[in-house]
Amino acid sequence: MLSGMNQETDLLTTNRKALTLNLDDAKYGTFAEIGAGQEVSRLFFQAGGAASTIAKSMSAYDMTFSDEIYGKAPRYVSRERLVTMLDHEFGLLHERLSNQRGDKTTFFAFADTVAAKSYKGNNECHGWMGVTFQPEPGAPPSTLIIHVRMWDKDHVLQQAALGIVGVNLIYGAFNYLSDPARLIASLTDNVGNERIEVDMIKFDGPAFEEVDNRLMSLHLVEFGLTNAVMFGPNHEVLQPSEVLRRKALLVERGSFRPVTHVNVDMLNCACAQFMQEPAVQGKELVVLMEITMNNLLAAGDIDAEDFLSRVDLLGDIGLTVLISNYPEYYRLTSYFRRYTDEMIGVAMGINNLLEVFNEKYYESLQGEILEAFGRLFRNAVKLYVYPMRRSAYDNYQAQEALSSPTTTIGVSHAFAKDVLVTARNLQVAPSLHNLYAHLMENHYIDCINGFNPDILDIFSRDVLQRIKSNDESWATMVPEPVVAAIKTSGLFGYSK
Repeated sequence: MLSGMNQETDLLTTNRKALTLNLDDAKYGTFAEIGAGQEVSRLFFQAGGAASTIAKSMSAYDMTFSDEIYGKAPRYVSRERLVTMLDHEFGLLHERLSNQRGDKTTFFAFADTVAAKSYKGNNECHGWMGVTFQPEPGAPPSTLIIHVRMWDKDHVLQQAALGIVGVNLIYGAFNYLSDPARLIASLTDNVGNERIEVDMIKFDGPAFEEVDNRLMSLHLVEFGLTNAVMFGPNHEVLQPSEVLRRKALLVERGSFRPVTHVNVDMLNCACAQFMQEPAVQGKELVVLMEITMNNLLAAGDIDAEDFLSRVDLLGDIGLTVLISNYPEYYRLTSYFRRYTDEMIGVAMGINNLLEVFNEKYYESLQGEILEAFGRLFRNAVKLYVYPMRRSAYDNYQAQEALSSPTTTIGVSHAFAKDVLVTARNLQVAPSLHNLYAHLMENHYIDCINGFNPDILDIFSRDVLQRIKSNDESWATMVPEPVVAAIKTSGLFGYSK
């Protein structure tokens, strides 16, 4: 479906989209742009026929003027400022023109507030864009908001890219209203994902009553517009930089299908140790549960119900969720470094540590595993490793041997089946012995302490199987809020 959609939208240049809107006498609105010039309105003017579309175009670039119009704001490039701009401009437009032409006009207000590359060139290049619009004359307004990051190195190119995205946003709001996924995919038409990243989108209002913003955010990752999206405990969509900026971070990766006592115990124990780190004490801390797109796509296409179930269950126990397209941990920590210089902790089980030391994942890097580890552990990153029973470890290794006969990691066969496999007794390939010893000795890798040994035999895949087979013992393996949610909503195949 997406390939056909792209072929059609490729036929529509930015100029054609702007001209199509200009020639539609029913569309009439205002443009208010702060920062990076007036690139969106400029494209509508250049397309021709703009007098039929543009009621007003303005740039409240000076902070004093902006405050006089929209009120004071703690930050000028923020969601709060954008919402204020949209509310003010649409309200003014409707107040002045509704009596005159409200019965035949679909009013809209476009606004953006942007920080493009500065003269010194050391600022974050990002911005907020939005459009408040009526889907038909006289209808209550709905709003579509996005957050963008600009990757061009030149401010003129950044301005040009912003103009194109703004036209795509307005065109999509009016023409792809019934197909939000298509609207999202069209946001970077004629500019490309390499120049513009869209890392948040929010649909709001009567026109989008059936739209789930979490699924729309997932489309951003699925279509390559961004590599990570975030959801809060109240199931709301979050903008990553607002949450992560200048914070110490602790993240745990998993399938969470469903979240179990082990997942929670791992996080709690790692968090207790992480907070004792000298570099973390006194710092604000953000804790994240991360699911990779690879995990969501493990069964083929993304199952929307399954995805929402996982996000909701993690939210029900008060956790923030990150969905990323970073299968390698070094890429994940590099992503976090966009927003913070504070310490990063990664909680993981033995099976994840095995993956970290599997050299096959780094063959595409010129420096292979050394290059990957240089990226992973730079700037205060530590792995906190949860133990595994030897019997479970042997089962894992047997499964790995079937898919990859050249396994490079082991554990002493002299250990009894009930001995715990930890970061201390894990044996790596001879060529990695010194590297592993260096990481352990310098505490780049630490064992998780204080764990509950009674729950080490709990695995999400077993819980899922018991749920599907109506084995009620699954309820003892997950937190109480998760039990209640699964039973109430019939998640993961549960039936009474």
